[in-house]
Amino acid sequence: MPVGEELKALLERVRPRRALILCHHNADPDAVCSAIALVELLHALRPGLEVRCYAAQGVSKVSKRVLEHLGFEFSDEADPAWADVLFMVDTNNTEQLEELKEAVEARAAEVPLVVIDHHARHPSTERLAAFSIVDENASSTCEIVARLYRELGVEPSLRAAKALFLGIAYDTRHLVFASADTFLAIAELVKAGARPRELFPLLSAEMDYSERVARLKACARTRVYRFGDWLVATSYVSAFQASVARALLSMGAHLAVVAGEREGRLRVSMRATSDFSARTGVHLGRDLARPLGEHIKGMGGGHALSAGANGEGGVEDALAFCLRLLEKLLGVKGKELK
Repeated sequence: MPVGEELKALLERVRPRRALILCHHNADPDAVCSAIALVELLHALRPGLEVRCYAAQGVSKVSKRVLEHLGFEFSDEADPAWADVLFMVDTNNTEQLEELKEAVEARAAEVPLVVIDHHARHPSTERLAAFSIVDENASSTCEIVARLYRELGVEPSLRAAKALFLGIAYDTRHLVFASADTFLAIAELVKAGARPRELFPLLSAEMDYSERVARLKACARTRVYRFGDWLVATSYVSAFQASVARALLSMGAHLAVVAGEREGRLRVSMRATSDFSARTGVHLGRDLARPLGEHIKGMGGGHALSAGANGEGGVEDALAFCLRLLEKLLGVKGKELK
């Protein structure tokens, strides 16, 4: 049975009156837009269903622009006990739900939890979920939701088409990493009214002062290691870890690992070039972020080229753990370049 039909059967069996869609902290456009499109799909499948969307610690700056354009609002707070069915979109572990983690895990023992995601599967999430729609080969979670629309024969509204287009465009870096299936999905969304010329500019946001400062500070703290032919850069900053990791790649690193601690929580972001991933076979989400998440008593996961981990502990210990792990994965000892 196609996964779309399985989802429909689950909803018919549970007959929920209220649904809660949850996104990871600082939700990016793929998370936000997949949630918006899922809301409309659920309304088509279960007319009268009340649906709320929530992102732990809010949404990203770019996502705020997208939400404003689409005329959609996320809830300021959420109570998992309110819902008859839970959804986690673009989120592969409950650690990314921050303050709702324990409440979601408790509620998932009583009502179905459905996971829709394109990151590497996480064992703890698989055990918790009643139903998982996960495809690591999909470009984005929005591409998976677009596939659900197609399987179920539901025509996306103009807003849903725009949302799905934006989420796919964001996670593929304006279609640079799009596959043949991705372009087929894009073609259907354009037919439904999504206009690339109108939507692409929404995904470009000028860096604000604090992000610029974070990048510059992190660059001054950067250490560079050579693992054979590969250059690995590490650094630390209290915020904007993902932005810093991307900046280090643009400056020449093949792999960047950036850690930061704030209010007792440790966060680590990782980014790699496609060449590094293809030639080494290292999958950041599976091979680095997941074991790091266990090491720092939290959770980790992500894509082959983009991943992260959250937990507790020190920045230096987390970075040193990643370097030791890389030595095992690459079969060569890293040498710091002075």
